[in-house]
Amino acid sequence: MEEQVSRIYGIHALEEALNAEMSIAKVFAQSNQQHPKVKALLNECAKQGATISYVPMEKLQKLAKGRNHQGIVANIAPVSFVSLETMIANATSNEKAPLFLLLDQISDVRNFGAIIRSAVAAGVNGIVIQKKGGAPVNADAVKTSAGTLFKIPICKVDHIKDALFHFQAEGIPIIAATEKGDQSVYDTDLKDGFALIMGSEGKGINPSVLKMVDTQVHIPIAEEVDSLNVAVASAVILFEAQRQRLA
Repeated sequence: MEEQVSRIYGIHALEEALNAEMSIAKVFAQSNQQHPKVKALLNECAKQGATISYVPMEKLQKLAKGRNHQGIVANIAPVSFVSLETMIANATSNEKAPLFLLLDQISDVRNFGAIIRSAVAAGVNGIVIQKKGGAPVNADAVKTSAGTLFKIPICKVDHIKDALFHFQAEGIPIIAATEKGDQSVYDTDLKDGFALIMGSEGKGINPSVLKMVDTQVHIPIAEEVDSLNVAVASAVILFEAQRQRLA
């Protein structure tokens, strides 16, 4: 797959991108950067969830390929994020039961991309991620999702709890996938609309988030295996929901 992320060079270009509310995926900045304006721009990028990498001049020169970079090279993710209100409104405007996926700080970009691919294949209406702490929406995510990242609405929130409050206000049940879930996903009615939460690779779902959910489910697996990879687990649950809805 060809590179899917646009690259910009220089302080002014980065400033314009931020003003235009473009999504900054990653910024390469010259090591020991001290310029006040550059520091302010990097801080703003970090607030958006961009990855900041401080690299030597040689690296910047290689990335810029002769362009004037002023110590800054940034990748712009070609993804248009939507508001949670718009995502829900669009999904509930038809007769089909809506299905949403919330990712609680999935950090591995390969898992992130694989989850997106499964979500699109299973008919998920939208994905909610946090602005910080998770895998970046960048060229690697595009590649591992096989391009499906552009085919599903994605919403960024400050915290997953923000989304949960909104779903609850809309009357949309919240289901959490956890090894300690009290019922099997295969014994759970997934025909109606719901939002599924999947936790991070290392810590799972935040305990404070678990307290807010309506149902906790697990995937029955053989005793010889401790757990499933989060991308695999996501696919299992999403396609079980699809199976029930098509039955």
